[in-house]
Amino acid sequence: MLLERVLGEGAQQLRQRRVERRIDTCGLRVRKTLEAFDWAFQPSLNRAFVESLATLGFLDNREDLLITGKSGTGKSHILQALTLRACEREIRVRYARCVDLIDDLYAGLADQTYDTRLRKWARAEWLVIDDVGLGQLRRRDDEPTAAHMLFNLLDSRHEHAPTALTSNIKLGQWGKYLGDATLAAAILDRLAMTSIRVDIDGPSYRDELARRRAKDHGIVDDST
Repeated sequence: MLLERVLGEGAQQLRQRRVERRIDTCGLRVRKTLEAFDWAFQPSLNRAFVESLATLGFLDNREDLLITGKSGTGKSHILQALTLRACEREIRVRYARCVDLIDDLYAGLADQTYDTRLRKWARAEWLVIDDVGLGQLRRRDDEPTAAHMLFNLLDSRHEHAPTALTSNIKLGQWGKYLGDATLAAAILDRLAMTSIRVDIDGPSYRDELARRRAKDHGIVDDST
């Protein structure tokens, strides 16, 4: 019995180290959990449905996930919590903000490693792209658009490896943001075929925190 317990504890420690390594290398900068999400602040959000996503069954079904809503509504919190859950299940997940992913691919164009970098992103078991619409994407006439790069990446994963995205801009604005309306439409067409859609129609938690801090410091908002 003692030997079995020691072996069991050793196996658990090895597994925990693997999980920590996945978390450290997946790209997450902070660790969010659904338990820490302020559900009361977003009463229109279907809590039961979001918590059902944490079982990660949609990954087994190779379904994509698209979470939309204005800035500060909790999109990234939810996606980062799901990413953490995937790491705990020892899934090979890669997380990045959209602007950072595109910057990495542009760096590949500069040093002739574009194909290698694209394949590295493409072979993740689950690819998580946060904040489409946030941050300035570089644009040069002699280089492919961000839409071209994102299309190539998502097309290579379409229907065989799941991808998750969040966006704080309307889907109709993706063409302008990514630099090519036609390719942006093609990206959205593929997502429409395979994705679960969650739209958070609620207030900005960041704005609420700012108001609370202002109130704590005796600053009165004359607009209210």
